[in-house]
Amino acid sequence: MKKFRWLAVVAALIIAAPSLAPSPADARAGAGGGSGSRGSKTNNAPAPTQTAPTAKPVERSTTPAQKAAAPAPAAPQAGSFMARNPFFSGLMGGMLGAGLIGMMFGGGFAGGLGGGAGMLGLLLQVLLIGGLGYLAFRLIRGRMAASAQPAPAYAYSGAKPGLTDVPMARQSVGTSGPLLMGGGSSPPLAIAAEDYTAFESLLADVQAAYSKGDLAAMRGLATPEMLGYFSEELSGHASRGVENRVEAVKLEQGDLSEAWSEGGLDYATVAMRFSMIDTTRTIADGKIVAGSDQVRTEATEIWTFLRSRGGKWILSAIQQT
Repeated sequence: MKKFRWLAVVAALIIAAPSLAPSPADARAGAGGGSGSRGSKTNNAPAPTQTAPTAKPVERSTTPAQKAAAPAPAAPQAGSFMARNPFFSGLMGGMLGAGLIGMMFGGGFAGGLGGGAGMLGLLLQVLLIGGLGYLAFRLIRGRMAASAQPAPAYAYSGAKPGLTDVPMARQSVGTSGPLLMGGGSSPPLAIAAEDYTAFESLLADVQAAYSKGDLAAMRGLATPEMLGYFSEELSGHASRGVENRVEAVKLEQGDLSEAWSEGGLDYATVAMRFSMIDTTRTIADGKIVAGSDQVRTEATEIWTFLRSRGGKWILSAIQQT
């Protein structure tokens, strides 16, 4: 009996072990999903990188979604040569009709003229019909040759003969040297070492201000749109009587996805893998209800930053992988 009792106790502990172990907090800034704006690229997936080959779309944004273009109407099918040239068809129809009527009434195909005149008229009609037929043949053959001619390999917009696609460049955050990145019709933007340093600093500063619930500090770190999302999340935490603390943030790896300029603003989308101490505590007594203050956790996110020309970078969007 004792043996069975011990087995029951062990089984109960095994079942209860997951609930006794601290669960990941995952309540850092932006962890709730994709939010923010990336200018004209808000509804487009960011370019893949080694750090983040894929990314979830932006779920909440003040940038309206672009409507899909309506399909172009089907081009009308080209008719026959006679249908496209009613003059020739009417002329030939009239001549053939006149000849047939002449034959029916005994006047002959040439219109009833006898002797040499009849023969001459017949020859003239045959020559005229043959000439019209040859003209139609030349026109049809010319159209077929023009439609069968292959389009040049550089017929795409902006492409030129002799140029080949350049593979997407990648550069880890924190490395030196400028990097030119662009996309679509947006002009490319040079990202230098000081920009990477600013991105890394913003990662830590945003998480620190979010942990303190300091919205005043976050006004200088993020766009008003992102500030609104953070305020909503913090209000939700407060209503549940908890707060999130993210400490000792360390960037482990980062890649530039794309950088461009539009509308007087510069944008840079960066994939970042970082580690941190992430905990959720009760406001009343500071007790940890999720996460661990001893075990570091990792996260990989895609952050987009923007700046006005000559200004400083601020956070514009966060996407999950």
